[in-house]
Amino acid sequence: MTIRRRDFTTALLVAGASAPKLFAAPTSINETLKSGLERRKIPSCVAMVATADRITYTGAFGKRDSAAPGALTPDAIFFIASMTKAVTTAAAMQLIERGKMSLDEPASKYLPELGTIKVFTGWDALGKPMLKPPSKPITLRNLMTHTSGFCYDVWDKTMFEYTSKMGALPQGTVAPPAPLMFEPGYRWQYGTGLDWTGRLVEVESGMSLEDYFQKNLLGPLGMKDTSFIMKPEKYSRLVASYARQPDGSLKENPRTMPAVPKAFNGGGGLNSTAADYVKFMQMILNKGMGPGKERILSEKTVEMMSSNQTGDIQAGKMRSFRPNVSSDVDFHPGEVDRYTFGFLMNPKGYPGGRSAGSLAWAGVDNTYYWIDPKRGICGVIMMQFLPFADKEAVALLGEFERAVYAS
Repeated sequence: MTIRRRDFTTALLVAGASAPKLFAAPTSINETLKSGLERRKIPSCVAMVATADRITYTGAFGKRDSAAPGALTPDAIFFIASMTKAVTTAAAMQLIERGKMSLDEPASKYLPELGTIKVFTGWDALGKPMLKPPSKPITLRNLMTHTSGFCYDVWDKTMFEYTSKMGALPQGTVAPPAPLMFEPGYRWQYGTGLDWTGRLVEVESGMSLEDYFQKNLLGPLGMKDTSFIMKPEKYSRLVASYARQPDGSLKENPRTMPAVPKAFNGGGGLNSTAADYVKFMQMILNKGMGPGKERILSEKTVEMMSSNQTGDIQAGKMRSFRPNVSSDVDFHPGEVDRYTFGFLMNPKGYPGGRSAGSLAWAGVDNTYYWIDPKRGICGVIMMQFLPFADKEAVALLGEFERAVYAS
């Protein structure tokens, strides 16, 4: 995804200068988003900016769906897909703090199925897949940094070829038992590692992921509209989804009440609001402290979640093999980013934008966020259409971010 950013005030880039308090000017951001949606023909969005202790901007534009009688409100509910991953990571880190799990032991110690997973090595003369045991076991560290070998076929060529020949993995299955596409720890590739992490959380906590989240993360943070389960009384706030058509138009999908999932997917199952997700990001900015001064994560854990955990292995660049689901993804063109526990991290700052060491990720329906610990701010923008990294969505994200840092 190419995002061009203009230069920011030179004083902000002076080494050793204290980070200024950044308060977004509502008028300029409103104008940016309103005109951007109209120009790019995006149906709706909600955007929010916050510091560690206050919301500094809120905007809602468009409608819940084409038949809605009124304008979209800031408490609109979106399917946030892979924005779930950071929450699952936080849950796993809590259990590590409590001594329930370990980063570098074989994950099969907690979930035996992981000990039976093999590595795909190619096709034999009869066109059947060749599989072998991995040379080293999958660890929780691998699962949480996308270095396990589990891959989505949307963005991995080998996995795409595998599912094309062997058949798609069962839809709706959490942590599908697919083979690894490479040896654990060999490279970064976006995949279902956080699905498996969610299952580990369930096994070691003795709770469903929904119940664990509500008790240990969502409830304490006041994220009252975030859940795997859509409650009937909240359905009126759910935003319709759209899909890009060959002619470039967006086709609206019928807005229907989501079924209660049979299993809870730590890799991408939550519904949420911009305001709720800001509360999670503020917890990171506050080094693990919740809004009531209760500790959600230790300061050391947040430092780990904010630091490079993939060494020299680059992250974030993904070629798409299913263009109806995702465009090609490059979050930081020309630069090499890294992955932490839970986030993509840019070691080099963007001139005029987020600082070095900022944390970010997204959801497949074009929901995006970033956390800038150096400047003490975070931002989120939620849209609801495919494909992911759509050029118009990415352009609006870029305009929003530039407006935030220019205000």
